[in-house]
Amino acid sequence: MSNSDHKPRPRPGPWPPAPEGSAAMPPSSWAKRTGFKPKFSGETNASDSGQISLPPRPREPGPQPDLETGRARRTATVNGRAEGEKVLQPKPLAPPAPAPEKEKMVKKRREADGVPMNSSNGANGNGAAVPGSDPPSQHRRPARSEEAIDVLPQSVDDDGVMARHSHMKYELRDTPGLVPIGLYGFQHYLSILGSLILVPLVIVSAMGGTPEDTANVVSTVLFVSGVTTLLHTSFGSRLPLIQGPSFVFLAPALAIINSPEFRGLNGNSFKHIMKELQGAVIIASAFQAILGYSGLMSLFLRLINPVVVSPTIAAVGLSFYSYGFPLVGNCLEIGAVQILLVVLFSLYLRKVSILGHRIFLIYAVPLGLAITWAAAFLLTETGAYSYKGCDINVPASNIIAEHCRKHVSRMKHCRIDTSHALKSSPWFRFPYPLQWGTPVFTWKMTFVTCVVSIIASVDSVGSYHASSLLVASRPPTPGVLSRGIGLEGLSSVLAGLWGTGTGSTTLTENVHTIAVTKMGSRRAVELGACVLIVLSLVGKVGGFIASIPEVMVAALLCFMWAMLAALGLSNLRYSEAGSSRNIIIVGLSLFFSLSVPAYFQQYGISPNSNLSVPSYFQPYIVASHGPFRSNYGGVNFVMNTLLSLHMVIAFLVAVILDNTVPGSRQERGVYVWSESEVAQREPAVTKDYELPFRIGRIFRWVKWVGL
Repeated sequence: MSNSDHKPRPRPGPWPPAPEGSAAMPPSSWAKRTGFKPKFSGETNASDSGQISLPPRPREPGPQPDLETGRARRTATVNGRAEGEKVLQPKPLAPPAPAPEKEKMVKKRREADGVPMNSSNGANGNGAAVPGSDPPSQHRRPARSEEAIDVLPQSVDDDGVMARHSHMKYELRDTPGLVPIGLYGFQHYLSILGSLILVPLVIVSAMGGTPEDTANVVSTVLFVSGVTTLLHTSFGSRLPLIQGPSFVFLAPALAIINSPEFRGLNGNSFKHIMKELQGAVIIASAFQAILGYSGLMSLFLRLINPVVVSPTIAAVGLSFYSYGFPLVGNCLEIGAVQILLVVLFSLYLRKVSILGHRIFLIYAVPLGLAITWAAAFLLTETGAYSYKGCDINVPASNIIAEHCRKHVSRMKHCRIDTSHALKSSPWFRFPYPLQWGTPVFTWKMTFVTCVVSIIASVDSVGSYHASSLLVASRPPTPGVLSRGIGLEGLSSVLAGLWGTGTGSTTLTENVHTIAVTKMGSRRAVELGACVLIVLSLVGKVGGFIASIPEVMVAALLCFMWAMLAALGLSNLRYSEAGSSRNIIIVGLSLFFSLSVPAYFQQYGISPNSNLSVPSYFQPYIVASHGPFRSNYGGVNFVMNTLLSLHMVIAFLVAVILDNTVPGSRQERGVYVWSESEVAQREPAVTKDYELPFRIGRIFRWVKWVGL
């Protein structure tokens, strides 16, 4: 094109263009001022299908965005409005009539909070303007450094009307009745079943335990989980969060189990290793309790933000890739079918509703397990895995026939009658403390577990924040959060005394379960915990769970670990996920969390070396061949083990970069916790988090662990 044809182009208008007839909205965050619609936003909440939805908001026509700096180019304003801007008076919308079964619950909750029925909460939890009252005065626009993220949840109901917590059937303090509470509590625990039972199924077999030992540990886990959940909902954060054996403790437990000093054990190696794990968990849990109850957790909170939590939790799920599908491949027609069924139920059939309940989405894991187990039972009974002259009970080393040697792995992993845990389990068994013997305390294993307890605390911080936005009136105060972390430490001490093999912490899957089941009642979780304690006393229940074939366990773990990684990354919705700063920090954290441990795990291993452990346990034997070699064997064990844990590397990289690279509070997505003075003035917040039986009045002087 010639230069003579050049014509001056008209100056472009503001971007993004405002829709016609839209009213100007008062800006309270960067996203609202610019009209930016992120895929992950702090102003989102769980919709009916469990995913994150963003309520529609009109865009403001004035400022132009600068996406890189996170600021909007300001225009000339007159009395707080853009020059030439027309002020539109939107017509007030009549609030929708509440559902009949929900109207009484809303009225009861408002009366308990001291709020009249004709009042309502605004989008940020503030009282709405009363008709006929004076309009509020124009507030000073906060500076960039003073801006906070609007994280209080809003949702859109089926009629498109915006209402806070409208997606939840029951909130934190709702008590609809014994029957609904019992049904929803059973549903809540059944949907999170995989997180409760899969950890003991992995570690007991790794320790050389028998199926009977696995049944006993499963019963102990159910008992401790029920007790610690009751303690947490009563004296911890008081949020409806189930406590259990977290996957955070699984990797260090496997590293301790595969330590060089335990490889040559003959006889009952299970009890010997379990006592070592008990000692490490007890000391590390005491450290976590001190971290919480001393108030140090409130100071540590300044370093923990969504950009730190996201890669740390995602690394926990991604770190077990070597264990998942390699075990599924031992019996592909069983394991792969189970994975496909869980994916089918949780994704393709997630919106199918039966009697008002999304059965396939809520019970994807138990339904997939039941159907696959039934199919494996039919194949076993019809002789699909029976070979002439071959006996599964004969050890592989004693099998002489060549055709039996070829099929022994298939018989072991595909048949469901190889475990006798159900037959040998008693009908009644009471788990008791120190049932495996006196714990053994070793400083090097204790130090590794203490570091992991910090990672578990970071995991719990993200769970507290996300769940409080779903079920509570406001997020907890830093004191309530410290109280919850301290009680988690005491709960893990109980887990160490009873001998579950891992600590007891808040399960990350709680957030997804609450969003899917729409049950946020504290009473439902407490009733479910009581049922869990009763089931733990029935030995046959533990034996039934222990008889789940190893291939099915691995298939469930593939889904659970993938879900854990996704839940970790979902914390980015509280920050500016599109910021180049956050993208680089999260990318570096995830990459180095996979690459650095790979260097430590592969160091010193020759390609033709014949290791005595299975291939899926080789990443956890790094203590014997790692690159860190000094004159002190204990230091070598600690450094090689810690630097081979994916979550530790992800946490270190993320926490250093996020707290040293400049960034605004809005860009970093700094967690917004309730202030103590504000919480004490609001009856709803006080009733959500105060200790029962007026215990909080006794410890009112302890400002750092309460409201």
